[in-house]
Amino acid sequence: MTVSRLRHIPGITVDAIGDAADAARDPELLRLENLDTDIRPPRVALDLTRRAIDDDDANSYLPFHGHRALREAAAAHVGAITGRRYDPATECVGVAGGLNGVLNALLALVEPGQEVVVGDPVYAGLVNRIRLAGGVPRHVPSTPGPDGWRTDPAELAAAVGARTAAVLVMSPSMPTGALLGDRHWDALAEAGAAHDCWLLYDAAMERIRFDGLPPDHPASHPGLADRTITVGSASKELRLIGWRVGWVVGPARILADIKLVGLTNVVCQVGIAQRAVAAALGHPDADADVAAATRVWRQRCDLVLAELAGYPCVRPHGGWSLLIDTRAMGLGPAEASALLFRRGKVAATPMAGWGPQGADHLRLVFANEPVERLRGLGDRFRAAFG
Repeated sequence: MTVSRLRHIPGITVDAIGDAADAARDPELLRLENLDTDIRPPRVALDLTRRAIDDDDANSYLPFHGHRALREAAAAHVGAITGRRYDPATECVGVAGGLNGVLNALLALVEPGQEVVVGDPVYAGLVNRIRLAGGVPRHVPSTPGPDGWRTDPAELAAAVGARTAAVLVMSPSMPTGALLGDRHWDALAEAGAAHDCWLLYDAAMERIRFDGLPPDHPASHPGLADRTITVGSASKELRLIGWRVGWVVGPARILADIKLVGLTNVVCQVGIAQRAVAAALGHPDADADVAAATRVWRQRCDLVLAELAGYPCVRPHGGWSLLIDTRAMGLGPAEASALLFRRGKVAATPMAGWGPQGADHLRLVFANEPVERLRGLGDRFRAAFG
């Protein structure tokens, strides 16, 4: 690498598998490599996007921090989940998708060389953004078991120290589908107070839970309310992936810096998408819409687990993906991915760079293929591995 900030930033491997799948042009190929979904977005968002094409106000950089309707909807949405009130003018900013919000927040929080506590396995894009911001990822391992992935609250809190700038968490986590809850927030509240660090909460999938329970948000914890920065996105729950609209909500004292980073980075969000996202986010049927989509995703997940009952899969508690421990099968993830692609016609992502434990696992995304196509996945695996 020509610059040091890129030295420890590999790719995310999803792009390579996706490019190979696109190039194959094979309709029989199962696309389980990328976080896409075939479930349509809310109708109100589609209708408003079409109208925005003819709206001159939507064809503008302004307002840089997001349309008022978007900031009001996002602040109200996070406020309803947390039981707090957020001022849309000073405690919310629009961003160009959730990962843009994560990077903006990290750039506003992290001094070069400081640590950011993060899970393991974890999405490589989060790890890479920590590094791009000059931070050092401090991984806290999750433990796989028959009932899924578990993160020990004490281990999570113990990773917070004098060099910690922030703790970056997601629930359900991607790619494991692991959930965090009250015991984790209790532990982090004490550790955060002791070391005066921020909690950066990626809320992209918080309502995509397979237990039917509402989100368990860290800002609803009294000890974390003033330390939590929430990054939300329309991409997963609302299935508005191509709209590239997200939001950051948190205390005004840090939102001012995050806004400044945003002005210097991507500048603004997609103009024709913002009112559509605002309407979908604040629609009276929004929770029911997400719940209905989640039922479909869980059905697909359950079918994948049933089809692969003889393989070392780890059950997720939510989200769009699950992991297979290919090392337990005597294969490296890259080798397993290549065999699946060539012999089984399945595109799946090996997780090099997705945390230390990620190097042992292959990711399957179950959000983008209907059950009719997922049936027979076990036969495809047997064709690949014998």
